[in-house]
This record gives sequence, C-alpha cells and structure tokens, in this order.
Amino acid sequence: MPKDYSRALRIADQMQRELADIFLHEINDPRMQQITVTAVEVSRDYSHAKIYYTTLGSPEEKFLVEKGLGNAIGFLRSSLSHRIKLRIIPQLHFIYDESVERGMRLSKLIDEAVALEEDTTQSKPNC
Repeated sequence: MPKDYSRALRIADQMQRELADIFLHEINDPRMQQITVTAVEVSRDYSHAKIYYTTLGSPEEKFLVEKGLGNAIGFLRSSLSHRIKLRIIPQLHFIYDESVERGMRLSKLIDEAVALEEDTTQSKPNC
C-alpha cells in the first residue's frame, strides 16, 4: 500500500461509507432522509472527525437537518463503534458542505452565458 494513503485516510473513507449506510438504513428521522456525506476528515490522533454533508432543500429544512444531526450524534457514534473496530471512536463534528450548491450555481451561470452567446451570434447577419 502506498505511503501517502495513511491510516487516517483509510479510517475516514470507512467512516464515510458507514455513515452513508447508517443514514440510509438505520435512521428513521424524516429530517435526515436527504443527507449526503460528501467527505470525512479524521484528525491524526483519531479523536475528532469532521463530517461534511450536503442536503437539498430550503434554508429552514437545512436548519432542521442540522438540529437533527446534533440530536443523533450519540447514536451515530454508537453505531460507528459497532461497525468500525477502533480503540477511540472520534467525536463527530458535522459541517455543511456548500460546494455542491456553489457548483450548481456556477454551472447555471455558464449555461446562461453560453445561451446568451449563441443568441448574439445567431442574430448577427453574415457579411
């Protein structure tokens, strides 16, 4: 195995897979049905994990998801402890990932610019 793929990265990847499965199969809270775990970063001592997530919906729905995640942290840590055999299960810190929304916004702007350019080139007469 290459040296640049450290144990912390392997644990982060495993945590991302397990959390996605937990959200899909074990959590029945309707606030958390549309959560996508986009990335996980684990500290070098494995004591903390930043979980980046995204969800679609209005700002009010995002607020409810954030509250639901705050209430479910204990359950999520417990579920992870049964699925991943580590001496220390990291403290979970959920961070909303805005990159998906930013990407969609940029893609929309690019599509609008391309459509505007096509309209201007079609309206010009050929000499």
